[in-house]
Amino acid sequence: MTPQVIASKLFIPTLKHGFVPRPRIGGPLHQGAESRLTLLSAPAGFGKTTLLTQWLHQTAGEDRRVAWLSLESSDSDPGVFFTCVVAALQAVVPSLDPSSLDQLAASPLQMERVLTTVLNELAAVTHEVWLVLDDYHLADGREVGEGMTFLLEHLPPHVHVAISTRADPELPLSKWRVRGELVEIRAAELRFTTEETADYFKAVPGLDLTAEEITVLSQRTEGWIAALQLAGLSLQGRTDVASFISRFDGDDRYVLDYLLEEVLAHQPEQVRSFLLQSSVLDRLTGSLCDAVTYRADGSGTLLALERANLFLIPLDDRREWYRYHRLFADVLRARLRSEQPEQVPLLHQRASCWHEQHGMTHGAIEHALAALDLDRAAHLMELAASRIRRNRQDALFLGWLRVLPEAVIRHSPVLSVFQAFSLMASGKLESVEPRLRDAEHAMAGAQQGHLPLVRHRRVPDVAGDHRHLPCLRGAGARR
Repeated sequence: MTPQVIASKLFIPTLKHGFVPRPRIGGPLHQGAESRLTLLSAPAGFGKTTLLTQWLHQTAGEDRRVAWLSLESSDSDPGVFFTCVVAALQAVVPSLDPSSLDQLAASPLQMERVLTTVLNELAAVTHEVWLVLDDYHLADGREVGEGMTFLLEHLPPHVHVAISTRADPELPLSKWRVRGELVEIRAAELRFTTEETADYFKAVPGLDLTAEEITVLSQRTEGWIAALQLAGLSLQGRTDVASFISRFDGDDRYVLDYLLEEVLAHQPEQVRSFLLQSSVLDRLTGSLCDAVTYRADGSGTLLALERANLFLIPLDDRREWYRYHRLFADVLRARLRSEQPEQVPLLHQRASCWHEQHGMTHGAIEHALAALDLDRAAHLMELAASRIRRNRQDALFLGWLRVLPEAVIRHSPVLSVFQAFSLMASGKLESVEPRLRDAEHAMAGAQQGHLPLVRHRRVPDVAGDHRHLPCLRGAGARR
């Protein structure tokens, strides 16, 4: 069975109103059409995704096809990663053989054979093709890097790859650099100039900064776009603009926290509560937010947050799925853990239930693990184990198992057996026999009635009352 790819990961993000044109960086991006790889490598908040989106929209034409893929940490398994890559390419090159996706789910995974088929079919395409991999650092690893190296080394001349990442990928960059086959755009090029800073603040409602104030902000932030955006939000509605700017220190490591606290402090309590509670989610949609927050205004609130430029990024053209800017999400989560630590596991449990009810097993498991509801996570993993094996997602499965205590795994015949299979597939043969013995002991215990029956569990909501969450049917099964 071929794993499905979330459609919103294949959409090119839309351009927001008031974006700053950056023609000075257009030259290096145009050079990518003559190179093997265009690499945008910089820390968070330097506008990598926005720059790529802007350039693609401005240079769109019938002779170019763009396969966009927004990556997540769950894509680090090579089978999952290249399934997403092939799906992205097939979305813009329909002539690609659909059996390539089936081959990626085969056992054992013959990555080079599949990529060879894809490369040969791309060579027959008559128009220019770009494969854009956004947030590549979330999926980077040795096996993914090996496959990407093979793909890049054998690209047809009319096919190009662009990667945005927070860290240099595990690819032979130095070799391609010497050959002139690599275009690099880094933080030094991505920083806003004083002129771009001025253009940005001209589009911020209610602000009329002097040239001197703009110069000070540009210098003190060193062109870091995220900090400038946060400064713009904090400056709105202030009467002490000059005083704020005079105290602003772009080199202070606490500046980001300070600005985010300023932003949060100016939000109505309902908005602030929504931001904190929904921050446990990597991807947001209205009904999921409703399930997590126990409110009924998720879709409307998301639209309002997008309009308010509160670091919400749309993931599709229909404005159904979003994510927070990751820097913003990190601070929201830290604030939630600081102010309401007891809510964190409850919010993750609700998210786990929603994902299970919507057939999104991976999300259900990951939120159960984040909630430290290890019994429930183990139960969901048992249900998903056979599909995980069929789809050759051993690395993903082993990653989940590493979070579970050994005692939980040993008490599950299913998890013990599938851990043995995964260890065998990864070449760790010496660890296989102990896991199989654990499976035998667990099965014997189950047959003798030593394992407790599965039961419902009552989970308190944020307000403190108790509600049944029927999807938690696996919770507590192994205590």
